[in-house]
Amino acid sequence: MRLSQYFIPTLKENPTEAQIVSHRLMLRAGMIRQASAGIYSWLPLGYRVLKKIEQVVREEQDRAGCQEMLMPTIQSADLWRESGRYDDYGPEMLRIRDRHDRDMLFGPTNEEQITQIVRDNIKSYKDMPKLLYHIQWKFRDEVRPRFGVMRGREFLMKDAYSFDLDSAGARRSYNRFFVCYMRTFERLGLKAVPVRADTGPIGGNLSHEFLILADTGESEIGCHADFIDMDLRGADLDYDNEDDMQRTVDHVTSLYAAVDEQRDEETEKSLGDKLKVQRGIEVGHIFSFGTKYTAAMGAVVNGPDGESTELECGSYGIGVSRLVAGIIEASHDENGIIWPESVAPFKVGLINLKANDEDCTSACDDLYKRLTKAGVEVLYDDREGRAGVKFADMDLIGLPWQLIIGPRGLKSGVVELKNRQSSERQEISIDEAFAQLAG
Repeated sequence: MRLSQYFIPTLKENPTEAQIVSHRLMLRAGMIRQASAGIYSWLPLGYRVLKKIEQVVREEQDRAGCQEMLMPTIQSADLWRESGRYDDYGPEMLRIRDRHDRDMLFGPTNEEQITQIVRDNIKSYKDMPKLLYHIQWKFRDEVRPRFGVMRGREFLMKDAYSFDLDSAGARRSYNRFFVCYMRTFERLGLKAVPVRADTGPIGGNLSHEFLILADTGESEIGCHADFIDMDLRGADLDYDNEDDMQRTVDHVTSLYAAVDEQRDEETEKSLGDKLKVQRGIEVGHIFSFGTKYTAAMGAVVNGPDGESTELECGSYGIGVSRLVAGIIEASHDENGIIWPESVAPFKVGLINLKANDEDCTSACDDLYKRLTKAGVEVLYDDREGRAGVKFADMDLIGLPWQLIIGPRGLKSGVVELKNRQSSERQEISIDEAFAQLAG
């Protein structure tokens, strides 16, 4: 994509309404614009990142054996009355009426909807278990939306739901998602700490929040140092090996982790030098809530003995749009965003230092075509203007690599390749730069 043609309304100054780093940088980098309180339009650069994160989440859900579907955003109030949550949920739920005077709502979550689908379509234990998910926009009418997409009213979520015949099966599904989440956040370039959590309005008796480590995080976490060193990206995990899953979950949960008011001074003291206190941002939450919804809504199957069996359920959420802000909070410097390569909107920013120089433009155009043909995502700054402005914009946008081509370097047969994260620079030939970026 040529920057001269791209819709990316960057800002030089920090917007006064932005209180946290991610909000400031997303506005300055032209990723989002506010439509109304807590509701944002995603502009091309921001939307590319959002879709990259969504795809990583999808791939890990699929790898864990989940099946993707899509449920509606508008739900019937009658479903929520069946579960008993319609009156209990609170003012965060946007309640509406259609033209036939039927009570409807803009779904903040989908436990009732998925339970109805399973209840009406699965009748036998032979069809169990089931792991289903969707990625869908949600709405919660926050009383004080703030911090940009970190705490907005409209947001993109991945919701998954497990249905099992008994509590042992439900625990196996819970373990599967636990490990899946650890892998997902590692792939996104994040260090996630699972913390035992309250179940809140979702219900149930087993729940973990996943908080990514960031200096600007909203919560303070006390955790074992081994959390920081754990890496599941390359782990050869067999999701069909339940013992392998349980060993992994047991290992992680055996390490102390607590947040804010739940922290235990005695336990922290016992960790000694192994105690790490850092800040974190919640980006995922998993629940196992037994028969809370299936019992209320009559979701049963015929068991092996011919008797009706109430299904055991769990739900598993990841804030996809919140993750965009979370990654920025965890990965930025004074100059702008530093995207992990797995979710960067483009892999490389190609900078033409002198767009009115024929040789320089020819070299840039040729390399842009070669890289694009090789499948490398390139944002090509072909604009006329000062070099300082181009460098500042590329640092602000935060692409993993910057490839800088100017007349002086071309005369010597070299271009400059800069790594955004390390700031390491190297002067190499055009062919070497191509090989490194396309390899």
